[in-house]
Amino acid sequence: MSSFVGVIVSDQWLQSQFTQVELRGLKSKFISMKNQNGKITVGDLAPLMAKLKSFSDKLNEEEIRRGLGELHSDMDNEIDFEGFLRSYLDLQSRANAKLGSSKNSSSFLKATTTTLLHTINETEKASYVAHINSYLRDDPFLQQFLPIDPYTNALFDLAKDGVLLCKLINVAVPGTIDERAINTKKVLNPWERNENHTLCLNSAKAIGCTVVNIGTQDLIEGRPHLVLGLISQIIKIQLLADLNLRKTPQLVELVEDNNDIEELMALAPEKILLKWMNFHLKKAGYQKTVSNFSSDLKDGEAYTYLLNVLAPEHCTPATLDTKDPAKRANLVLEHAEKMDCKRYLTPKDIVEGSTNLNLAFVAQIFHQRSGLSTDNKTISFAEMMTDDELMSREERCFRLWINSLGITSYVNNLFEDVRNGWILLEVLDKVSPGSVNWKHATKPPIKMPFRKVENCNQVVRIGKQLKLSLVNVAGNDFVQGNKKLILAFLWQLMRFNMLQLVKKLRSRFQEKEITDADILNWANRKVRSSGRKSQMESFKDKSLSNGLFFLELLSAVEPRVVNWNLVTKGESDEEKKLNATYIISVARKLGCSIFLLPEDIMEVNQKMILTLTASIMYWSLQQPVEDSESSPATPSTMSRGASPEPIAFETPSPVSAAISDTAPSPSTNGSSMFASTPINGGASSPSTAASREASPGPCLSGEEESTLVSEISHLTVDTVSDTTISAEVDDAVSDTATSTPLIQVYDAAESGTATSTPVPGEDAKV
Repeated sequence: MSSFVGVIVSDQWLQSQFTQVELRGLKSKFISMKNQNGKITVGDLAPLMAKLKSFSDKLNEEEIRRGLGELHSDMDNEIDFEGFLRSYLDLQSRANAKLGSSKNSSSFLKATTTTLLHTINETEKASYVAHINSYLRDDPFLQQFLPIDPYTNALFDLAKDGVLLCKLINVAVPGTIDERAINTKKVLNPWERNENHTLCLNSAKAIGCTVVNIGTQDLIEGRPHLVLGLISQIIKIQLLADLNLRKTPQLVELVEDNNDIEELMALAPEKILLKWMNFHLKKAGYQKTVSNFSSDLKDGEAYTYLLNVLAPEHCTPATLDTKDPAKRANLVLEHAEKMDCKRYLTPKDIVEGSTNLNLAFVAQIFHQRSGLSTDNKTISFAEMMTDDELMSREERCFRLWINSLGITSYVNNLFEDVRNGWILLEVLDKVSPGSVNWKHATKPPIKMPFRKVENCNQVVRIGKQLKLSLVNVAGNDFVQGNKKLILAFLWQLMRFNMLQLVKKLRSRFQEKEITDADILNWANRKVRSSGRKSQMESFKDKSLSNGLFFLELLSAVEPRVVNWNLVTKGESDEEKKLNATYIISVARKLGCSIFLLPEDIMEVNQKMILTLTASIMYWSLQQPVEDSESSPATPSTMSRGASPEPIAFETPSPVSAAISDTAPSPSTNGSSMFASTPINGGASSPSTAASREASPGPCLSGEEESTLVSEISHLTVDTVSDTTISAEVDDAVSDTATSTPLIQVYDAAESGTATSTPVPGEDAKV
């Protein structure tokens, strides 16, 4: 049975310094450096490394050459890949030393990152273990392994099978994963373990985690800093879930008038938590303003005032009278325990200013006793701001999709965060690299309104270059926060990205464009090829609501992935929801990166149905055809399932980002349909890994490629003109579709009664 391995480095310490994502990127860069003789000398590295983003702004070529000279005795000596990695680490440490920076700390508030010489905070680890023990102690499967001892590596060992992480995601956002899709045997084979981790990572993205730098292989190995980083993000999402006006309309009390509501909506959850804390501190007479969860809380005074105003019945004057910060911190925790707040931190953590644990502690206080008004008159305005359910679901979908792209900014509130245009420019640069002129863009914070309009004007200009429907749309429309316009624009952009990804996979074989009709025809043909008779007439076919067609499609692309004993007939709403939930989890388990909800399938939201079908198609077309037809026990199936990684636009990690500016990242088997986040599980064997690293496209043998070409050639493509008309989504599109106003495009797509939006890859050659 094949094991899940990626780029192999004989020195285990050296391999531990990089994730598989980074190793594959560096391997690709190393191969691209080879000269005509197929060799690389130490001297060859200096001019090339000087161009890398990791060093370009820190070390010049002469400093790099000098550093290489100190590490290697002869610059003319040939260097192998491991020597290249050691040189890279040495130069990285020199660059960090030059800036006086240290990158060894993990961050609860930031996305998980991979740095050199990783360290973990044992206190944070103990707190997260206590959280897991508390929330999962009654789980039928995990209770045999709990409680976890925080002073051992039991947490990382238990995470290796993926069950713990999947269960924790469901605690953070209930219902995210259909637990019927989790493999929960005591002893899992490599395929089942990889399935769990693929399901975990795709589901983590679907609740808002950033997994740019984490792969299935990293979780299978139980790499402590990555496992802990992912767990911290999941717990953060759980603790901050209610810090928004939709779930806690009482937060409107934090602002003085209705004009400040929009500002409150735009704040990140942790910023709202600080605003809430300062709101109560001001009432308590505390003279200072708390601006962070670290230094401002070290003396314990802010905690004392906060708890005294929230729970005066447990107040004691001795807390403020105590001069020793450590003793005061201990009294604060005793006060909090009387309010039934969990101990996420120790007195030492408060005194040392642990950002992560202070955030968790304040969030617990908020959940236990927010101290906000429950007066209906006070919260009526906040309740009126609730959008319709469909718009809310689409906002969630596009927000999570944007966050999954690996852009620098993080979207907390879609409609507010995109109004300055910066995030939309970042998304456009990801979807269409090089399209943004950053010299003409203004980075937030932006005080002058006309700068926001300039950013949004560039967004509109690029959108028109991509042939999106933006008739009578100006940058100011985005600045004003027109919700339907924003959703319509992002839908077109997401669909453009989807078709471009499929086109890139297909472009190695044929030059014809991919259309919505091709995706529809592929799905129907795939289901028929499995011997079943069901089909969908369109992406708004109401018969899709029972979910059976998509379960048959998933079974057709991978026979072993659907357990038909768990499938219902889909006759009642309850049965439909069970099927829809199972479809989403099975698709993510397979490796599809999707952001829709069960309601989107039940109500046949054609936009979301299209994204689901295209994601399954994208995954399927990357798989060697004979593998998909083999039995579950065959090695070929095992190896294919081991690598659910995206093929295009991998978002660079801190190391891989440095190499992306001069050479493309190698693509590997997988199916992160819309995301740029690498979800890697390693290759099935060294030989497979080598072929992946050397090739920018899917690794197929001659026979496999021929078979895939044959499958793709059956796609129905209309090549009559450059304004190719899609036969699906809204049935028919006229050549004058580009004159349709953007709001009408959104309304039409929502109702399924009008023309579809012209998108490159469908209506124009880009």
